[in-house]
Amino acid sequence: MQSSRASRDGAANPTIKEVRDQIERILSSGEFHAPDRGRRFLEFIVEETLSGRADYLKAYTIAQEVFARDTSFDAQNDPVVRIEAGRIRRALERYYLVAGSADNVVITIPKGGYVPSFDYAEGPGDATLQAISDPGPPPSPGLTAEPTPIAVRPAAPRRLSRFWYAIPISLVIVGIASFLHTPLFSVITTSHLPASAVSSDTEQPRIIVERFQSVPGTNASADIAQGLTDEVIGQLTKFKEILVMAPGVGQESDTRGPQFTLQGGVRLEGDIVRLIARLVRKADGAVLWANNYDADLRDRNLLEVEADVAQSIATAVAQPYGVIFQPYARGGAKPDSGDWEANACALSYYAYRAELDPRKHAAVRDCLERATNRLPTYSTYWALLSLTYLDEVRFQYKLRAESPRPLALALDAAKRAVDLDPQNARGLQALMLANFFSNDVNAALRAGAAAYAINPNDTEVAGEYGFRLAMSGNWETGCELISSAISRNPGPRGYYEVGMALCAYMRGENQAAELWARMADLKYNPMHHLVLLAVLGASGKLDEARREQDWLRTNAPLLLKNIREEVALRLHRAQDQEHFLDGLRASGVAIPPVDGMIGSR
Repeated sequence: MQSSRASRDGAANPTIKEVRDQIERILSSGEFHAPDRGRRFLEFIVEETLSGRADYLKAYTIAQEVFARDTSFDAQNDPVVRIEAGRIRRALERYYLVAGSADNVVITIPKGGYVPSFDYAEGPGDATLQAISDPGPPPSPGLTAEPTPIAVRPAAPRRLSRFWYAIPISLVIVGIASFLHTPLFSVITTSHLPASAVSSDTEQPRIIVERFQSVPGTNASADIAQGLTDEVIGQLTKFKEILVMAPGVGQESDTRGPQFTLQGGVRLEGDIVRLIARLVRKADGAVLWANNYDADLRDRNLLEVEADVAQSIATAVAQPYGVIFQPYARGGAKPDSGDWEANACALSYYAYRAELDPRKHAAVRDCLERATNRLPTYSTYWALLSLTYLDEVRFQYKLRAESPRPLALALDAAKRAVDLDPQNARGLQALMLANFFSNDVNAALRAGAAAYAINPNDTEVAGEYGFRLAMSGNWETGCELISSAISRNPGPRGYYEVGMALCAYMRGENQAAELWARMADLKYNPMHHLVLLAVLGASGKLDEARREQDWLRTNAPLLLKNIREEVALRLHRAQDQEHFLDGLRASGVAIPPVDGMIGSR
């Protein structure tokens, strides 16, 4: 990959010394979370590659050299190497997100093998971007300089100059193609029950994961079915808003039994495996959601397939605004525990946030305040209460709420949530946002990195963390996370698209920025109109810009008066603020001088 940094040095890839310096930096970092044998694993495969022995990096060799397995080691029956490789991939991803975002050299382990990839980062934050995105098929091997023969698979080149422009069109193409062709991992469209089947009486969502069935019942398919069941349970438990019940744990005698059942099956035909999943509402047997996933085991190892499918299932079912949190899903539920009102508050929060309805905001806030009073040790209620307070700050021109000191209340509630459960990704998300809007950006990004590390399947965590990274100046990494979140159909609909509009605008891709801005829900928040206004100004579309100004003057007149304060509240770097304000100036908005900024911090 020929990057800007590489061009300065006259080298297409890092030198041996640079790679060794980088691996030493990673291994000595407190943010590289890996056990001793994982560190030995990473160091071994890097050194073997640098010494020109990449062709020998097979599971058998690594098992003997790193894990002290004997000559009878069988990779099919002992997955220790594949499991450890997955852990190291995640540890590297976390390192580049938290500590290595400015590192010059990127080390990744592409899926499907154990030969590491070495490359230069293209710019600030690009190390994280490459760690998150699995490199594609390798080009010709080779590292730069120094006489030692090396066989390395560098990361595939990325062409980003038109990346943000291509995304809106690509989404349409992918949507059409899904009806015409079944890809390696195929998704079957789901059917939703009507919203008229809503009951406001509900308890905390409880879901039982039944053992996936093997069809036909061969030993191989039975093993896959058991492995997938275990993976799904593990991924679902990362979502704190739901209670996951394993199969056969005496739920028949539990009066607060599960409202939902996750069922599935496995079909194995030669090297092709089809994994089937469906979510059933127990009250009436309605199938709320169903997906099929196909994979060719000649191209991917089984553990990775099971992990990817389990993550997809967990995201679809349990993410905020996912299947379980849709109003139709609660149609048959009846409260039968003393905590049902508090849980109804939590579900009502997502219903309110989906539309950002000002009429529902105060009711949800009051309900969550009562819930935290009655159940003061439940972290998630404090997290949702914090987010509700914070909405009065970041969506003030839509909600027009009048709580005293909402930002301080949001920060206090978020700290309470994290103190009660440091592993609650929703609590860490709330802390990230409260710190960000309190102008403590470093603390915000630490909390966001921790939340993402705990549950990367949570699209709200990934999307909001991407927003904060981007708006703090780490645009490449943040925009990649927002894009990844959008690809998984997050809620609220039309919310993250405005983030992509900002990403394209900051890159100077005004056409893509306008496309993304118009894909956003412009009714959701007046700030979305402000982004579109800046884009139109930068594009010279003054007639359309005047219409956006008229809308803002009518619906959010104070926003334009407080323009510098509102932009500074969201964009951390002065150069990003000025770049955004330049678009507004071009559209005809009068920007007050810095000394005239209202409520400057």
